[in-house]
Amino acid sequence: MTNAERAMVMLLEDESDPGKHAVTPEVEGSSDGFVLSNGQDDEYPDEDTVPIGEALRIVEHIVGTGSWPADARWVVDC
Repeated sequence: MTNAERAMVMLLEDESDPGKHAVTPEVEGSSDGFVLSNGQDDEYPDEDTVPIGEALRIVEHIVGTGSWPADARWVVDC
C-alpha cells in the first residue's frame, strides 16, 4: 500500500500469518494518504513504512527470489 511517497510493504506466509513489514526505524514523523479499497484513509508512522524506491526494490526481490532481501529491515507483526 502506498501514498506515492512511502509504502507499507508486508509479507504474509498464509492467511493465519500475522506477517512482517518493512521499516525505517531511524525516521520520525508520520504520513497519511494510504487509501484502502473501501475508501478509508490511513496514516502510518514513517518508521513503519519505507520510501517508494525501497519498497519497489523489496517487492522486486521477493517476486524474483521468493524471499525477503537480506539487507532490508523488517519487523514481525504479532
